[in-house]
Amino acid sequence: MDLEVERCAGIDIGKAEVVVTVHTPGPGGGRRRQTRTYTTMTRELLMLRDWLVELKVARAGMEATGVYWKPVFYLLEDAVEECWLLNPQHVKARRRGRKTDVLDAEWICQMVEHGLVAPSLVPPPPIRRLRGLTRRRATLISDRTREKNRLAALLEDAGIKLAVVATDIHGVSGRRMIDALIAGQRDPHVLAELAMGKLIKKHPALIEALTGRFDTYHAMLARQIVDHIDYLDTAVFELDQHIETAIAPFRDLIELLITLPGVAYRTAQVIIAETGGDMSVFPTAGHLAAWAGLCPGIHASAGRTRPTSAPKANKWLRRALGEAATACARTHTHLGARYRRLAARRGKNRARLAVAHSLLTATWHMITTRQPHHDLGEDHYTRRINP
Repeated sequence: MDLEVERCAGIDIGKAEVVVTVHTPGPGGGRRRQTRTYTTMTRELLMLRDWLVELKVARAGMEATGVYWKPVFYLLEDAVEECWLLNPQHVKARRRGRKTDVLDAEWICQMVEHGLVAPSLVPPPPIRRLRGLTRRRATLISDRTREKNRLAALLEDAGIKLAVVATDIHGVSGRRMIDALIAGQRDPHVLAELAMGKLIKKHPALIEALTGRFDTYHAMLARQIVDHIDYLDTAVFELDQHIETAIAPFRDLIELLITLPGVAYRTAQVIIAETGGDMSVFPTAGHLAAWAGLCPGIHASAGRTRPTSAPKANKWLRRALGEAATACARTHTHLGARYRRLAARRGKNRARLAVAHSLLTATWHMITTRQPHHDLGEDHYTRRINP
């Protein structure tokens, strides 16, 4: 095999220690192999960095092991000319009965020096911090949704049928009634008087819905849930402020992306955070879709192709684009028509994946050309079939 790099390192990473194998030119045109073990404490990782710099290592490869690769990668990315993070599925060594950290480090080093693997995308520090903020916000929003569902289930347990009358029990009127229930008010007539807006017209129905068995047990649990929802609202608001500051350099890209149907402001922020806003690292839109896990899976053998699911990749980007695709279904646009056509034949899940793929493809072209989205029209398919 051809040798791509003369001085390279393979790093097997664990929670407590890392094993490093370095290949350098040896006497007589051969290869010299050196292996060392370091702990994952910062002091020893700095010793590892100094050793690699001393040996003039040009390329270092490491397997993406949980979150344990991060401190090692972040210390080496500025010290080594090429610091590669490798997909575990690409470097998996199949050795029956011979599996050690040293052998793994040697195998990674061989793969790296001959160019048998490709590095994974690791964005620069500003994008990494933006990713951390948007991912944390998505987690908190999911937690808030679960808490709201728990509160609705608790009201059902107490016989309070507020969800039957009110469209959103977490609106202004619903929250006033829930707070009054927690405070000890049990008279349904008094609770119904707290309605505001359109709910005022539903006063008789509210009296029926608010007649139940809400007691101190339900009040205690409801208070905890409501307090947690309030905390999550505050935390999400604080994250929004930090994200606004971090994403300021990408304001022009945000304005481009929100021209896509179904893509809201927060979704555009997630797209920028996950892709880095730089499409030069993806040669084509197909490469971007494959990296995000929005392309069809391939399972072909003996001349036969079997259906398989899409690969699991960037779950944060997939989730955001899946929500945008669902929003597209309610629009009178080309993508909305595409969703409805596919959902009728293949089901909603496949339609959602296909529209998410189209959204990501459009994103690649829009960011590359700096042109806003141009909708083909809801009747695009009809005009194409019968001009």
